[in-house]
Amino acid sequence: MIIQSEKSQNRRDFLKLLTTGSMFCLGCGYLGALPLPEQKTGTKPKFQADSKFSFEQLFSFGYGPTVNMLRGLEKRIGHDELIDMLKADSEKRGALNGRQMAKSFPKNDLAAFSLIMKKPDYFWKHVLTFDIIEDTLTVFEIKVRECLWAKTFRKFKAGDFGYTLICHGDFSMAGGFNPRMKMHRSKTLMQGQDYCNHRWVMKA
Repeated sequence: MIIQSEKSQNRRDFLKLLTTGSMFCLGCGYLGALPLPEQKTGTKPKFQADSKFSFEQLFSFGYGPTVNMLRGLEKRIGHDELIDMLKADSEKRGALNGRQMAKSFPKNDLAAFSLIMKKPDYFWKHVLTFDIIEDTLTVFEIKVRECLWAKTFRKFKAGDFGYTLICHGDFSMAGGFNPRMKMHRSKTLMQGQDYCNHRWVMKA
């Protein structure tokens, strides 16, 4: 039993590094939008040069190896156990991200939470296409018609991995941002449906 426990802990540690790394790669998406400091000679250090990567290429570069590693792990521990581990990790990360996000606003209300979707920056404009369906003090709903995460994972025939890594944590993120807020969703592009229906409701 002790050996099995140690193996399970090692798997969880590996999975934590794997999922954290996969999300960290997306930070590179902001580089194209940020001005880089130039040297006095007017030339940039070679590592700061524009890579000429498109967002689609960047996602494939970042997530392709992740999918391959997950498939290797799946062969060792089984599909169901891997999915359960990914979901548990995604829930923890989602809640943590929600709490951290709340700290960056004066209020953790629905208006603050929806701000990134009402005023998307350069990165979000290039990875999602969505419409705002409802916007009130207690309800905010969007319909996502295009998602680069979904396109990338489904291209690798790994929508199940993509859902657990990217989508599943959305529910706990809402509660992490505000315990009175709950997210509802019945469709996702990642699962092969025609759109994602994200709906956040703030309880009185």
